[in-house]
Amino acid sequence: MRPVKVHLLDGTYELFRHFFGVPSHRTAAGHEVAAVRGVLGSVLGMLEDGVTHLGVATDHVIESWRNDLWAGYKTGAGVDPDLWSQAWPLEEALTALGVPVWAMVDDEADDALASAAVVAAEDPSVEQVVICTPDKDLGQCVRDRRVVQFDRRKRLLVDEAGVVAKFGVGPASIPDYLALVGDSADGFPGLPGWGAKSAAAVLAKWKHIEDVPADVLDWGVDVRGAPKLALSLRTGADEVRLFKRLATLRIDRSLLGSVDELRWRGPTPRFEAVCRVLDAEPLVARASAIAARRSG
Repeated sequence: MRPVKVHLLDGTYELFRHFFGVPSHRTAAGHEVAAVRGVLGSVLGMLEDGVTHLGVATDHVIESWRNDLWAGYKTGAGVDPDLWSQAWPLEEALTALGVPVWAMVDDEADDALASAAVVAAEDPSVEQVVICTPDKDLGQCVRDRRVVQFDRRKRLLVDEAGVVAKFGVGPASIPDYLALVGDSADGFPGLPGWGAKSAAAVLAKWKHIEDVPADVLDWGVDVRGAPKLALSLRTGADEVRLFKRLATLRIDRSLLGSVDELRWRGPTPRFEAVCRVLDAEPLVARASAIAARRSG
């Protein structure tokens, strides 16, 4: 059996990236579809480059259970209606292309990517799992070179050594790191006084915030402003635990039954009709050509 390389794509990130990166296109009915067409073309490019096993996670709604825990957590407020109106057509188009889509409602797309990565990495036939997103919180899923992150825009592959080089801590400490320094993309601030250097120095020694001694005299690391940071960690204990919960991706193994579900078998009969609605008829020929080459 040939080794399998699994690719997991952040569909919501791709939708945003193409919305701001490609010229507008409206159909005769007045619907903006440029970002959907851009993502579809990009996914076909992956398939043309030899990707065989692919799954896409999307945020079917932006709000999740995390919004119930922290009022400042990211919401759909301010998102351009022309952008968000393409979210559901993207899910439909990818499904018609024959690509599995996890459209998340209670959890987030990042949770789905983490869940699929765990299941795929446990399969002995899988050589590598490539999580295609630049999101910092997915760094917690990286394992050696078996599970890696790939920033498609920058063409940057990040393995476990790359996570340590970037953050100063290993993948297991990423939720703790984000809890301390905050994550502006997700809308939580971290603790006062904590920055990248101080968080990395402390977590490099203790790995998790729960293991950091409350008394600064016991820290055993040289961190500027250590007494104030120790006080911040002590007085903000409840908040930092909450922020860590927000930053920790939730694993749901039921999302992926087996890696074989991710194998691309060609477009469905519905793909042509979907592309017609999107003014994207040339994509039908591309998809058919890829499928024909693989079957031949």
